[in-house]
Amino acid sequence: MPIYMDRHDLKSVTAINVAEAHREDLNIQDDFKCKGLTYWFDKDRGTAFCLIEAPDENCVKEMHDHAHGLIPNKIIEVDKNVVNAFLGRIEDPQPAQLFENSDLPIIEEPAFRTIMHTCMVDFELLKSTFEDEGFSNIINTQSNIINNALKLFEGREVKQTGTGYIISFTSISNAVKCALEIQKNVNLSNETASNINMQINIGLSAGIPVTEENEFFGETVQLARRLCDVTQHGKVAVSSQVLDFYNDEKLIDLRKESTIQAFSPSEEHFLTLLMDNTEKIWNEPGFDVGKFGKQIGFSRSQLYRKILAITGLSPNEFIKDFRLKKALKLLSKQKGNIAEIAFETGFSSPSYFSKCFQKRFGILPSQITGTLT
Repeated sequence: MPIYMDRHDLKSVTAINVAEAHREDLNIQDDFKCKGLTYWFDKDRGTAFCLIEAPDENCVKEMHDHAHGLIPNKIIEVDKNVVNAFLGRIEDPQPAQLFENSDLPIIEEPAFRTIMHTCMVDFELLKSTFEDEGFSNIINTQSNIINNALKLFEGREVKQTGTGYIISFTSISNAVKCALEIQKNVNLSNETASNINMQINIGLSAGIPVTEENEFFGETVQLARRLCDVTQHGKVAVSSQVLDFYNDEKLIDLRKESTIQAFSPSEEHFLTLLMDNTEKIWNEPGFDVGKFGKQIGFSRSQLYRKILAITGLSPNEFIKDFRLKKALKLLSKQKGNIAEIAFETGFSSPSYFSKCFQKRFGILPSQITGTLT
C-alpha cells in the first residue's frame, strides 16, 4: 500500500495537542484502511508532518477530518526508504516521552533539515584523463574524506549522485562545520598528491520535507544542487536560511570564511530564475543576452552584474560554460560524435566547439575516453 506524508500548518498548538490528535487518528484509522506510522512536530515553525500508509490521499484526508478536523495543507506520496534516509526514522522514536501516566507518546522533533549537495568538479574529465586505477584512487579519496566528515558531524548519507553526495543534517551548525572539514581535507589531499587537483563544490540549503511541490524535500535539494553548480571551484555555497540560522547560534561569521559563498534571498530568487530559464534555452544556437535578460525581467547590464556576482562569469561565459559541461557529459557517455554533440549543445560549428572545449578543460574533445569521432 502507498505511503503518504502530509503537512499541517498549525498555530498556537502544543506537542501534547498534536499527540492527542495523532491518538485520535489511530483510534479510527482502520475505518479508513489507514495506518499511522509516526509524525514530526516543530513548535517553533508551527508545522506537523504525519507519515501514513493509506490506499490514497483521500483516505488520509477523511481520516484526519473524522478524527479531529485538522485537514492537511498538503499531501504527497513518499518512499519510506527516502524518508528514513532524510529524517532518520519511519516509526515513533524510542524511547518517546509519555504524557503523565498515560501511554500517549509525546513527539517534539522537527522535520526541518539542512541538506548538503556535493559535486566533484569536472568529474567526467578526471575519469577520462586518469587510468582506471588512478581514477579509483580519486573516488576512494573523495569517499573517505566525506564519510569521515559525516561521522564527525552526524550527517546522514541520502544518496550518491555519481559525481557526489546528497546528505541530511538535523543541525545547521554541524552541516556547515562538515562542509568546511571536507574542503580542508580536500586541500590537504591535493598537497600530498601533486598530480591531482581534486575540487569539490558544496551547496547547503535548509527546509521542510513537504512544501507546495510534490517531491519530498524537492525545493531544498534543488536549491542545494543549484548552489553547488554555480559556486566557484572549491567553495561552499550557503543559502540565506542556513546563514541566518547559523548566525543565530552566534558562531563564527561565515561571511569572513574564505571558502564560504553566502547567498542573500534576492540572489537565491535570481538563481532560481536564471537556472529555470537556462535549462530551457541553453542549447539554442541563437542565444542572445539581451533577449535572455528580458525573458527573466532584467536589462542587459543588470543581468551582467547579477550573473557575475554569483558565478564570477559574464552571461555569455556562463552559458558557454553550461554548454561545455553538458557536452563533457555527453562525450563521456558516447552520446554522439563530436560534430553531433557540438550542434546539440548549441555551438555554431565543431571547430569553434573544439577550441572552446580545449580552452575550458585543457584537452580536445577527441581525447575524452570513448569519444566517437
